[in-house]
Amino acid sequence: MPAQPPLRVIQWATGAVGSYALRSVLTRPEFRLAGVLVYDPDKVGLDAGPLVGLPECGVLCGDDVDAVLALDADCVLHMPLPAAYFGGDYAADLETVCAILSSGKNVITTTGFIYPQVYGPAVVDRLESACRKGGASVYGTGINPGFMSDFLPLALSGLSARLDHIYVRESSDFLGHPSRQIVMDLIGFGRAPKDYAVAVRPFRNVQRALFSESVQLVAGALGVRLDEVEETDEYELAAEQFEVTAGVVLPGTVCASRWIFSGLVKGRPFMTVECVYKADAAKVRRWPEPGFALHIEGRPQMLITIDEVSHGLAGAAAHAVNSIAAVCASPPGIRTVLDLPLATGRGTARLA
Repeated sequence: MPAQPPLRVIQWATGAVGSYALRSVLTRPEFRLAGVLVYDPDKVGLDAGPLVGLPECGVLCGDDVDAVLALDADCVLHMPLPAAYFGGDYAADLETVCAILSSGKNVITTTGFIYPQVYGPAVVDRLESACRKGGASVYGTGINPGFMSDFLPLALSGLSARLDHIYVRESSDFLGHPSRQIVMDLIGFGRAPKDYAVAVRPFRNVQRALFSESVQLVAGALGVRLDEVEETDEYELAAEQFEVTAGVVLPGTVCASRWIFSGLVKGRPFMTVECVYKADAAKVRRWPEPGFALHIEGRPQMLITIDEVSHGLAGAAAHAVNSIAAVCASPPGIRTVLDLPLATGRGTARLA
């Protein structure tokens, strides 16, 4: 059989996750970089290769959205920060994604869209209309949500004769995270308590939206109708000054936070997701150490733990990149983890 031509991919945003994705697209033979959209003026006009430590590839970064939409490509890796981080809302990201779909390109995005059905028929109709117009599909992905808190529980549910409660815990260490915008400005590490309460509002909106999608996806796939998704959060203050890659955390400022999202049925949790974020896990003893845990209560009881994910940003990027072929091959429409084959690292294995 003749070799399949490489899939043409546009990288939309080159932040912490986008840069990992861009590097994969440039180094894997099954893909060809068709364009790069950037938000940083200093990156405009630069060759995309050196931007991620690779040789020049001949594709220059640009910030003209219309020009990028006009490019011929199979898929767009849409990886900006969600609009809610900047005081916007889901509608802004929805319009961008719909514009890409309408231009005839499949979209894999890390801004949400894991289960857009939770926003009601108007949002679903808007997305489906754009998919039909462009003959394209949209797929929301990530690690958590997008894998740990939805794909893994659903995979394990196949072993359940009775399922009473799903509990997922993520504990993340942000010591080496390079983005000050995310770590200090959005998550709120290094802020005094009175400032934190105001500054964290955009992040709270994003968290609530993302994890509501994730919890509703799992419940819906298992035939459970949730009454609501409840969210609570709290924070811990630093006892001493310490430095992380993104900045300095002073004594008395926020150094960790804990978020709990519970999908309730008649007041009882059917699924609970606990997220712990630490500026430096070695400096914060409260709450669990970094890693993932998944506990399914029922018959049988199941507990899975992942002690460490050393490069979570790379994992989030890889999950999106590894989904490109399946999304491009799927019928037009909204796609979730329920619709696509497992995205594996096929083609990426390396032997020493």
